[in-house]
Amino acid sequence: MITSIVAAVVILGILVVVHEAGHFAMAKQLGVRVVRFSIGYPPKVWSVRRGETEYQIGATPLGGYVRMLGDEVGEEPKSEELETFINELGHDLIGAAQIRGTTTHGATFDEQVKSLANRIVSNGGSDSMDSHASATLGRPLKPEESALVNRLRTAATFDAARIALRDNPPDAIIAAFRARAFPTQRLWKRFAIVLAGPLSNVLFAPILLWIVFMYGVPVLLPVVGKIKPSLPAASSGLRTGDRIVSVDGVVTSTWQDFADKVKTSDGHALQLGVERVVSGTSTRLSLTINPKQEDEKNIFGATVKQWIIGVMPRGDETTKRDNPFSAASEAVIATGTMTSQLVTGLASIISGTTPVREALGGPIMIAQLAGREAREGFASAAMFTVMLSLELGLINLLPVPLLDGGHLLFFVFEGIRGKPLSLRHREMALQVGLFLLVILMAFVIFNDIARIVQG
Repeated sequence: MITSIVAAVVILGILVVVHEAGHFAMAKQLGVRVVRFSIGYPPKVWSVRRGETEYQIGATPLGGYVRMLGDEVGEEPKSEELETFINELGHDLIGAAQIRGTTTHGATFDEQVKSLANRIVSNGGSDSMDSHASATLGRPLKPEESALVNRLRTAATFDAARIALRDNPPDAIIAAFRARAFPTQRLWKRFAIVLAGPLSNVLFAPILLWIVFMYGVPVLLPVVGKIKPSLPAASSGLRTGDRIVSVDGVVTSTWQDFADKVKTSDGHALQLGVERVVSGTSTRLSLTINPKQEDEKNIFGATVKQWIIGVMPRGDETTKRDNPFSAASEAVIATGTMTSQLVTGLASIISGTTPVREALGGPIMIAQLAGREAREGFASAAMFTVMLSLELGLINLLPVPLLDGGHLLFFVFEGIRGKPLSLRHREMALQVGLFLLVILMAFVIFNDIARIVQG
């Protein structure tokens, strides 16, 4: 149980970091100010400030967020957002002074900002301010910083200056806020920042797979185990222990190679090259087998028609390791295959082909699977992480409010209309999205419990 919980927290933590890092990196690249990068939700356990951003770890795991400057659905700067920005300007002054080595040790944040402003002003004119700023901060003041420092001339405390600037913000503060806030960016920038999150999860998959394929993955050898009666394998003369070395003259080195040949046979007769050991002597045989089509359940629980011959693998394994070049090629191909399977699975769930109760799992199921794969070793845990990463990326692209796909849909409407949806309509959509996600979470948790009770 402990292994399952720890494995789930670690795997989901990695995927959250990857997802939020996508938003973070794109926002930074496009000039949007990132106020906080948090792994986990409050209460705060630990934090450190580097540059413009506070990096934080929260006590509530299995989540995280990137907080950018500006209210996500606001059309005009709200007073609390302006206050946050002014507070950030104070941090900028302290950060520059720390690099310069001119901060006041042991003082509170408000005291340090007020002290720095006093040193910069120093009862002089604008020329004196510029020279004192260069000496104190190692650089001239930005226009918005000058507005803050000038307000601090007459304010008793930084808190008083912050409130005064919040209530009557000068043009320099408003202009700087608009230049760095998320909602005031051009449409393509906002679209790119939101898309970067799920896209990071998708791109993370081939990178991790590349590492896994070089590390080595266990693969089943094409050795026949159980043979089901009344199916083609039993009537063809195939026996338990036979090793399939080729199908229609093409070498098969893994069970998956053999299974793929059968599934894509379209019912045509297959010529199997078989290696059989009799009384310690290995002999080669050629057997002809005609696959039969039957109903089988796929990985999503849906019933599909499948070409089969009625055999199971015996379980013989080997470890396959690739060189960096072949691993990269296989990683891209495997990612494409997994993505196609997941898209097909999501489509079958939405269309009703696959029963929702059989297809969906919640945090309990994820923990169970994570623990099982972790016990199997690095390769199994990494492959599970890859699948979850792709699922997280694809699900986040669904056009549901509160998900990234919902925000992207808002941006599409904005591009078509030439202006954003009204604030009231966006807030209503977000409330509906929240309601749907709560219902979905309750359903999958109940579904997980029902699976456990039913065994």
